[in-house]
Amino acid sequence: MASLTKFEENPQHQLLDEIKGARCVMLGSPVPGAHMQPMAPQVDVDAGVIYFYSDNTSELGEAIMARPSAVHLCHIEKDYQACVKGMLTPHNDPAIIDRFWSPPVEAWYPGGKTDPKMLMLKFEPQDAAVWASDKSTIGFLYEVAKANIKGELPDLGKTKEFGL
Repeated sequence: MASLTKFEENPQHQLLDEIKGARCVMLGSPVPGAHMQPMAPQVDVDAGVIYFYSDNTSELGEAIMARPSAVHLCHIEKDYQACVKGMLTPHNDPAIIDRFWSPPVEAWYPGGKTDPKMLMLKFEPQDAAVWASDKSTIGFLYEVAKANIKGELPDLGKTKEFGL
């Protein structure tokens, strides 16, 4: 369950922590008509930045190398959802590539950290809309039943928009 205390006190930090704990998020593309795609986030919570290993020959990689762009990132968990808008730019800093390098990343780049197709992308969040709930399954069912009996909307969590 998401912490509504963190949600109220520091939603920006909670957002980055939630994304850091995710195996993947859906990352948008600046290419008109292109679908979002699953990408593994590499989060620097202190800097407020999210990195992605990508491929410079992919549609997304080619588009961002041609023109850094504003895109959306979507993160969805059972009790926490977020839509984040930010700038996506190429960022082939060897120190960042090394910092987030891992066996799963290595599996995608047979040439290692200097694989010619590897492209590090830097996502700098600008603003977000988030939804969080601290309800268990029983709490969810209780709120739905109570709302149906009273003819009101269920209290299933909180939502807010904020800048980063």
